[in-house]
Order: sequence, then C-alpha cells, then structure tokens
Amino acid sequence: MSANQLGKDPRSVILRPVVSEKSYGLLDQGVYTFEVASDSSKPEIRDAVQAIWPGVKVQSVNTLNRKGKRMRNRRSPTFGRRSNIKRALVTLSPDSAQIDLFEVK
Repeated sequence: MSANQLGKDPRSVILRPVVSEKSYGLLDQGVYTFEVASDSSKPEIRDAVQAIWPGVKVQSVNTLNRKGKRMRNRRSPTFGRRSNIKRALVTLSPDSAQIDLFEVK
C-alpha cells in the first residue's frame, strides 16, 4: 500500500530537506536527504517523493533514526532533550529527472 492509498498526504511524510555539507556532496551522486515523519516507512517515503516531484523515479530509500541530544539547562541543574529525528537518504535512478530543492515558485 502506498502513502496515498493509506490517505496520508505526501507533505506530511516528507517534512524538509536536510541542508548540510554532507548532503550537498551526495547531490552529485543522485542521493537526496530528507527529514521524514518518525512513523513513516520506506515504501511511504518512496511514494511521497514520487508524488511530490513528478518524473522522479526512486531507486532506493535508506532511513536512519537520530537520537536527540541531552541539553543542560543554564539556570537550574536540570537537563532537557532535543527531539528525535528520522532521516531518509533517497537514491534516484540514473534515468530519472533530478529534484530541484531550491526552486522559487
């Protein structure tokens, strides 16, 4: 079942692109990095990318869960946490169209 068949909006699966030096280096190889919803699966991520950007064919999806850092509070001796983040590395097939992440509409 795809994300659309389950009634999920593709924009609720793909939250935002990851902007970092490492992710920019992977763009030349056709690998795009996105922050995704923590409950999303690889087929849902694939279907969401193909629904948001028509003409894009996803070859593979790799996911990783990043645990939130423990942060010290300045004024009191307590600790807080940053939220956990799930990332997806989406590899496009070589004959696929490329994703323009920074297009202006």
